Amino acid sequence: MRVGGVQGKLDRVLTGAAVLLVLGGVLAVGQVSRTPPQENKAFEPGEPVEQPLPYSHKLHVGLGLKCRDCHTIPDPGDFATYPAEAKCTACHAAIKTDSPHIQKLLAAEKAGEPIAWNRVYQLPEYVYFSHAVHVIDAKVECSACHGDVASRDVLFQEKPISMYSCMGCHTKYDAPNDCELCHDTH
Repeated sequence: MRVGGVQGKLDRVLTGAAVLLVLGGVLAVGQVSRTPPQENKAFEPGEPVEQPLPYSHKLHVGLGLKCRDCHTIPDPGDFATYPAEAKCTACHAAIKTDSPHIQKLLAAEKAGEPIAWNRVYQLPEYVYFSHAVHVIDAKVECSACHGDVASRDVLFQEKPISMYSCMGCHTKYDAPNDCELCHDTH
């Protein structure tokens, strides 16, 4: 009898430990999905990104242009666009037309060939991001993710777009941080 009693107690202790382990795992997974991961390295701004035509955001913002005047967010809102050449040539058909860069722009617009702008920020393929949700719905300023573009003649990645930085921002503004919000978990 004594051996069975000890074995029964041992079984209950092991069952209780297993339950605690499972509950601890569930709580840990729940916490991971709501807490930014540890940043593994300090962010270093990128090098200036060479473009096919020089473009100064500083100059154009100084003239009164806003981000969304040139970078539209068409439905469904996943991406912000590069400006159409016609948007640029609306002014440059009469302004600075002797510039070889503007001549290249005018020729591209006339030929219907888009300028092949180089991306400054690029998310991995497995990350979903909606510009509409952030810019239109939540009214997040473009500079929150892209930095002080308005003061730049040449752009470079000046802000991190890591999971750590995105989740930190979501935590700061009490936005959800569930995995499936940005990742396809199926």
